Amino acid sequence: MKKTSYAPFSLGDFVERALEEDIRDGDHTTLSCIPETSIGSAELIVKENGVLAGVEVAKQVFQLYDETLELEEILHDGELVTKGQIAFKIHGKERSIVTVERLVLNLMQRMSGISTVTHEYVQLIAHTKSKVLDTRKTTPGMRWFEKEAVKIGGGVNHRFGLYDMIMIKDNHADAAGSITNALNRVHDYLTFKNIDLRIEVEVRGFDELKEAMGHGGLDRLMLDNFTVEDTRRAVELINGEFEVESSGGITIDTIKGYAEAGVDYVSVGALTHSVKSLDLSLKIIK
Repeated sequence: MKKTSYAPFSLGDFVERALEEDIRDGDHTTLSCIPETSIGSAELIVKENGVLAGVEVAKQVFQLYDETLELEEILHDGELVTKGQIAFKIHGKERSIVTVERLVLNLMQRMSGISTVTHEYVQLIAHTKSKVLDTRKTTPGMRWFEKEAVKIGGGVNHRFGLYDMIMIKDNHADAAGSITNALNRVHDYLTFKNIDLRIEVEVRGFDELKEAMGHGGLDRLMLDNFTVEDTRRAVELINGEFEVESSGGITIDTIKGYAEAGVDYVSVGALTHSVKSLDLSLKIIK
């Protein structure tokens, strides 16, 4: 099986592990029911309105399993879709199509569900300067797919993991003794390691906000569980000196108020941790 890499992620490695989990010593139902020589086609049917995501992933997954399979793309990632539309057709060995069917559906349904919800959030604040951010509240092993789906839905990725950004959260500050201590240690560490990373600091109230601003040496302030009114006050106090992110339990019903308060970003864990998959179906054409 060939490897396809999207740094820092290898799709080939993921597909290999996923198929091993599913197939082991053989897809015995398919092997017994479908002749080895059977060539045919299947179509992906949209069964629910939403935003389509994962077509490019599906194309790669099919070809990683069986490079003779050919995907005929009809709809594209990021398109608004309605119930009854055909997203793509896949042509080739019927055994291969049926064996990989569930892996493709699991990925596309999850990704499309995330893209659909992200699109709803993005539309609600499109009249503001704020951007919708995802978080690290993702399914283990599925982070690349889920964050890609957020982008397809019009959102913006936050850091991918712990390695690509400094984010001083409450536990870091408490363990270090204060935000000031944490920031001092971060700068010493980055200098010693000769690493250049952006720095974000979470603040839980105005005392911590003033402490972080007074110290400086950071790129973004995260206002954790601030009310909309306090967020507006904080934005006025920061006055463009740092990027501002709102976070903490923000929902489809409350995001508009935070965005209108003037923050640059609103992070929403619900984009990835509690999304309903979009209903899709792959059917052999006869």
